[in-house]
Amino acid sequence: MSVIKIEEVSKLYGFGDATTVALDEINLSIEKGEFIAVMGPSGSGKTTLMNVLGLLDKPTHGAYKLNGRNVSRLTSNRRAKVRRDNIGFIFQSFNLLPKLTILENVALPLSYKGTRQTKRLKAAGNVLEQVGLSDRESYVPGQLSGGQLQRAAIARALVNNPSIIIADEPTGNLDSVSARVVMELLSDIHKLGNTVIMVTHNPSLTRYADRIIYMLDGSIVYDESSTVGEVPARVRRAVEALRHSDDDEKLANVSAMMETIPDKPADVELTEKQKKRAAKKLKKARKNKKKNGKK
Repeated sequence: MSVIKIEEVSKLYGFGDATTVALDEINLSIEKGEFIAVMGPSGSGKTTLMNVLGLLDKPTHGAYKLNGRNVSRLTSNRRAKVRRDNIGFIFQSFNLLPKLTILENVALPLSYKGTRQTKRLKAAGNVLEQVGLSDRESYVPGQLSGGQLQRAAIARALVNNPSIIIADEPTGNLDSVSARVVMELLSDIHKLGNTVIMVTHNPSLTRYADRIIYMLDGSIVYDESSTVGEVPARVRRAVEALRHSDDDEKLANVSAMMETIPDKPADVELTEKQKKRAAKKLKKARKNKKKNGKK
């Protein structure tokens, strides 16, 4: 039985002519213990899908079954309880409370379950030791590096022993060394039998996943298995195409974009922000062209 199964799920925002289709009749099954990387451009529906899977939002249409239970139409309170007991979240921005110590931040989810203070602090201490932060328990978030903050956020996600980890750009704010530490930690969590669902824009991180899902315009356009330790061929080809794209073409695209701006009426002007943004893009493209021409 799939740990997650969604059938014909759609998510709509707005009304009438202003309606936006964030998810368009998606079907998806996730088995226990999979490590899934979800990719796609901004606006493709990745975050909306994560919010639905994580019970932070509910679908407009369709069914969502979590461990065989239909959770599509649960009330907010019931969704919160199911989410608390089954799902751990890791956010790009860490979302740690600045005035609480790291130990208190990690223990916070247990307080929502009514766990007594001594027990929850002990549990938080144990999981901080697992992520290598036992010597930072009494620090506040402002005293930690980005990599340490993300490890603390992972510890908080694990303290409830969830079976599913949802990570939204977990390395987005980290340098390459810290990112590797965090990804190795997520890999270890996966090896313990947890299901990991990770949103990422970084193609190299797909090497940690055993399944890649690519989204576009609210739909899943491909879904394929992958070998852990390797970047899938499809992802490699996309990266190479971008890396070797012609600077002349980029410059032409920028110029064409500027030419599509209509001549302004006498009483309408482009904002200074719009002018600066367009000029900056054009300047950068010309600089790249000149630089490559000298090589």
